Amino acid sequence: MTTPLAEQFGIEYPIFAFTPSKAVAAAVTRAGGMGVLGCVRYNDPAELDEVLTWMDSNTDGKPYGVDVVMPNKVPTEGSSMDLSAMIPAEHTAFVSRVLDDLGVPPLGEDAAHNAGVLGWLHSVAQSHVDVALTHRPVLIANALGSPPVEVTEQCHAAGLKVAALAGATKHALAHVDNGVDIVIAQGGEAGGHTGEVATMVLVPEIVRALDGRAPVLAAGGIGDGTQVAAVIGMGAQGAWMGSRWLTAAEYGDDGGSKAMQQALVAATSRDTVRTRIYSGKPARLLKSKWTEAWAAADAPDPLPMPLQNILVAEAHQRISEAQDPDVVAMPAGQIIGSLDGVVPVAETMTQIVAEYEAAVERLRSTLA
Repeated sequence: MTTPLAEQFGIEYPIFAFTPSKAVAAAVTRAGGMGVLGCVRYNDPAELDEVLTWMDSNTDGKPYGVDVVMPNKVPTEGSSMDLSAMIPAEHTAFVSRVLDDLGVPPLGEDAAHNAGVLGWLHSVAQSHVDVALTHRPVLIANALGSPPVEVTEQCHAAGLKVAALAGATKHALAHVDNGVDIVIAQGGEAGGHTGEVATMVLVPEIVRALDGRAPVLAAGGIGDGTQVAAVIGMGAQGAWMGSRWLTAAEYGDDGGSKAMQQALVAATSRDTVRTRIYSGKPARLLKSKWTEAWAAADAPDPLPMPLQNILVAEAHQRISEAQDPDVVAMPAGQIIGSLDGVVPVAETMTQIVAEYEAAVERLRSTLA
């Protein structure tokens, strides 16, 4: 089970696992894939430095990647601007009322209040890149498309490959024109920020359009080996998987929400919704009483990025600490309907490989 891209990175399987958990990312790398650690939640560069130091020491010398959220064009942020002051009072009041209605307790008096994920800001994302380059990842992936050209050049100078997500063919072509090495074709089934076109349509469309100019990874609705075989059959050189790892045993051991995992295991493929309430940009989330409240007629429109995330940051913290499976605020893709339980990463990887082999044999049997 290999592709030219997997051979280029020196990994056993063309499985790229996006995850906010360092334990899951390291476990995927040790199991023969490539763990890609999501960095957006690290507002403090020193904290990210500590986490990547841990990754360096716990991946057996094998390659791993990091994922940042960086706009292509550098905005004027205003160093003294208080972003929270830009949030309307009606939005703050709505969030407070919904949390009370759902019975979500306030934070304890000694709790450190989450001020929001400032990793959406270019300056913070740039700090993530700078810190990563002092460690040994081999890949920088950008969830918002092409990074600024100077950032791509900075990564190339350090010997790292750059990947970018694309939800449309025009975005994929622009990525390659901007110097991106790997295009991640992400279908609308995916969790988190995603477009509308399905993976089955998008992947071969982007593969044909690029015509060999850059390798393509497929994302969205991929959770087992049969789906990996399908996208490789479409011309992709591997799979970019995120939601499958949310129920990894290591995720819970790394501080991940047990209630979130319980909700995911109980969910079907219909139990997600694409909405702007998480960050201000369209993202697919697990349906819950929290998402239902935002869909009600009296709910305000979500704010633009990054204001929406700052608005709901403390709410997400309270929801996480409440540990109520009915009130969850978590990006998740439609593949969650196939999650069977909380399973260690190594077992999941073994299962994916076996399913891939069986799928390839079925395809081989159709050839005269």
